[in-house]
Amino acid sequence: MSGIYHPDTFHGLPVRTLPLPDGDGKPAAAPPASLPAADSVAWRLDCAWEGPDFPELWRHFLDTVDPAGVRALLIGPWWAENYSPLTPVIELLAADAGRFPALRGLFLADVVGEECEVSWLQMCDITPVLEAFPRLEELVVRGGGSGLNEETLELLPVRHEALRSLRFESGGLPAAVVRAVGACELPALERLELWLGSQWYEGDATMADVEPLLSGAAFPRLRHLGLQNSEFQDEIAAAVASAPVVAQLDSLALSLGTLGDEGALALLNGQPLTHLSSLDLDHNYLSEPVRARVEELCAREGIEVELEEADDWDPDSRYVAISE
Repeated sequence: MSGIYHPDTFHGLPVRTLPLPDGDGKPAAAPPASLPAADSVAWRLDCAWEGPDFPELWRHFLDTVDPAGVRALLIGPWWAENYSPLTPVIELLAADAGRFPALRGLFLADVVGEECEVSWLQMCDITPVLEAFPRLEELVVRGGGSGLNEETLELLPVRHEALRSLRFESGGLPAAVVRAVGACELPALERLELWLGSQWYEGDATMADVEPLLSGAAFPRLRHLGLQNSEFQDEIAAAVASAPVVAQLDSLALSLGTLGDEGALALLNGQPLTHLSSLDLDHNYLSEPVRARVEELCAREGIEVELEEADDWDPDSRYVAISE
């Protein structure tokens, strides 16, 4: 099971990869006149290994598409040859933010395993994009930390009035990032997903780092919470079972991790979940009796549930779905 893929749509718009320039800096696959309107698609930038370096591709983008109309942007592979840090991308985004008054959706590192494993992505401090785009409504960040390189994901606590959806897809999300999310002031946030990952890839968060997200006070408008892809999924489930934030949620995701009977029973025996419309427990290690109890509850209460068991299911040898 893998949640790492190129989305067909983003921020409610179909994704369109910008044609690369030719050697003269002109579009190779399609002239500007044949491209869709700037505001009609989510634009994806991809250096495609043998293409231009990112600064050249960025200049081509600004010359080819009216940045004032761009509503959503995805950053694909930003390296032309060897893997390189995301830092120059963040710097260009922040420097040219004033040219993108309509930008509402941003996906950093729309990269799949065939292009670069998620734990190999050389990330950096992404705080500047939140500071540079105060009207941003949706931010997705793929990548985290890894001992394979010195560049790791960073975030500082910020106040952002407009952000409604925040998702970190990681095989190893640094604890410092989890703590920073909990310390952010995001009064408009409705959806939050954290893929915590494996300790082998710097997924070093603990329950102490996660607990500030469970009070309900941090994000008063939160309606969806995903605490996923964790090696301590049972502990998370047990904490969620009595967490104040659950009462305000419409959907809950505890998928992709090492959830077993202990965590699932804590959920079943904890506070009511009957107000939820959906519960995602995919990639789990549940026994059949406990799985049946979860299915029975959800069927009785009309809760849409996802309960696919982990591949190569073995309750004595658990692993997260997304690591390398």
